[in-house]
Parts: sequence; structure tokens; C-alpha cells
Amino acid sequence: MTKVVRVKTPGGVEQFEVADVELPPPAADEVRIRQTAIGVNFVDIYQRAGLYPLPPANIPGIEGVGVVAAVGADVTSVKAGDRVAYAGAPVGAYAAERNLPAWRAVKMPDALSDEAVASSFVKAITAHMLLYRVYPVASGTTLLVHSAAGGVGQLLTRWASHLGAIVIGAVGSGAKAEIARRAGAQHVIVGRDADFAQAVGDLTGKRGVDVAYDGIGGATLAKTFACVRPFGVVASIGQAAGSIPPVDVGDLGPRRSISLARPSVMAYLNETQAYRSAAEAVLGGIQNGILKVSGQSYPLSEAARAHADLEAGLTSGALYLEP
Repeated sequence: MTKVVRVKTPGGVEQFEVADVELPPPAADEVRIRQTAIGVNFVDIYQRAGLYPLPPANIPGIEGVGVVAAVGADVTSVKAGDRVAYAGAPVGAYAAERNLPAWRAVKMPDALSDEAVASSFVKAITAHMLLYRVYPVASGTTLLVHSAAGGVGQLLTRWASHLGAIVIGAVGSGAKAEIARRAGAQHVIVGRDADFAQAVGDLTGKRGVDVAYDGIGGATLAKTFACVRPFGVVASIGQAAGSIPPVDVGDLGPRRSISLARPSVMAYLNETQAYRSAAEAVLGGIQNGILKVSGQSYPLSEAARAHADLEAGLTSGALYLEP
């Protein structure tokens, strides 16, 4: 038997329950992971709420770190006792132990702690997708990062700054502004109701940023359009503030002449080569100190509290669960 946190029916955090379930032996090309840390992401909230339907087991979660406890037939990439990280489908990370496809398991360098990787893995792969696939960021690129003190926001800011980009961070409070600055943001816009377009215009000589990353959703996305230069890109990567209203293509052009991307890290993780390349880059970035984010731990049994704190904006950095 293994302990899991599952969703009784889509809804709020009160729908979580802790249960013991029977875990079958790993099938061919599968491994069993005894988990030591499980990353918490906004996609988990969307899974719990029913925005993204869960598989029949109703266990959310897309990433974890742990030790290989057993391997199925034909598995040669890892062996029992290896420390590994993983991300992506199949969903079901909120568990003390789980089975998953062997190709998902990425060996971790000995120098890296479980907590550092669990706090950063999916979030940093998201940053990799945004910086290298959605809009190639290089020295001199100017970008706007909403929620720059959050888990993805800090990593995106650190990585972009390392590449030589000019980062404008947007945060909800003065305390979070200092976090964003420590992550490398050269400029910070403070306040959930700030006039982003005016602030960005003042900072860029009215040119606008080359690319903007918006994980807020709600009414913020429309405001973000006004922050981007002609032929720039807005990447909509979440909706922490609520559903995104329908977008009129007239809001994108021809007057503004901007592009809107709606990239999915889950789709990125499903591209085998992209996943392996991004994972390697992320683990290297964590090891050399480029990618780091503060982590806050919760017991697996208190996943509901972790979700509630994340949804309420009471946290900065990254959250992870410990079985």
C-alpha cells in the first residue's frame, strides 16, 4: 500500500482526501519511484478544480524527485537506488510511491538536493520553453515578467538575466519587489492594479518590451498587450487570477501587430528530445547556481493547505510536498 492524495470530485481544496492504495509492480519499461519531494504547480490547481480532467485515479501532480525502488522488464536507463527527477504525464505525483515510464526518469547529480530540484524542475523547464522555444531571448532582449517573485517568475528572471536580457518584473507588493530584484530584475512594477503599459512605456522610452509573460490571466492579459512593441510576443502561461476573457484578434493587430502565444509546458514535456534537453539544461543551471528559487515544504497530507496558500498569494518562490 502507498499513501496518496486524491480528489473526490472537482472543486476546492476541501475535495482532497488522503488514502492508501495498492500499487502494482512496475510494468515493462516502467520504474517505481519512492518519492522524497513532490513539486506543487498551478497546473495541479487546475487539475483539482476540473479545468484539466484527471485520470481515473484522481491523483494530481506532474513532477517529483526520489529514489528508484524497482524497475520493470527491459529497463536499462536507470537501476534501483538511483536518485531521479521526473516531470510530465502520466499525472499522479501526489503519492509516496508511484510507477511511471522509465524514459521520464532523469538521473540527478549527487551534488543536488532533492528539495532544490523539486522546487525548480517543472518551473525551470517552463522557463526553458519560454526563453528558447516561444521567443528566443538573447543579450539586449527586453522582457516583462508578471509574478516575478513567484516560482516560475524568479527562475525566468534569473535565466533571462544570465542571458543578458533586461527584465522588468511585475509584483503585487513591496516585499515581493525585493525578491524580484534579488532574482535579477533590473526594474520592478509594484501593485496588482498598476498601469503596466504606462510603467513599461516610461522604462523603455515608449518602445515596449520584446516579449511579455503573463501567468495572471483574468483582465491582466488585455493590459499586457499594451506593453509589447510592434511585432513582439505575449506569452499567456496561466490564469491565476481567473479565466481569460475571449480575445478579439483586433486587439492583436493590425494596429499593434503583436503575436499571442499560449504555450503548454505539458506539450513541451511530451516532446522526448525537448524534455531531455531541457532537463539537462535545468539540472546544469541548478548545479552552477544560475537557477535557484526558495522552496517551502508541506507534508503530503497537507496538500490542501499548500494549494490554499498558493491560490491566496500567500507564498513566494516554490512549494513542494514531502511524503
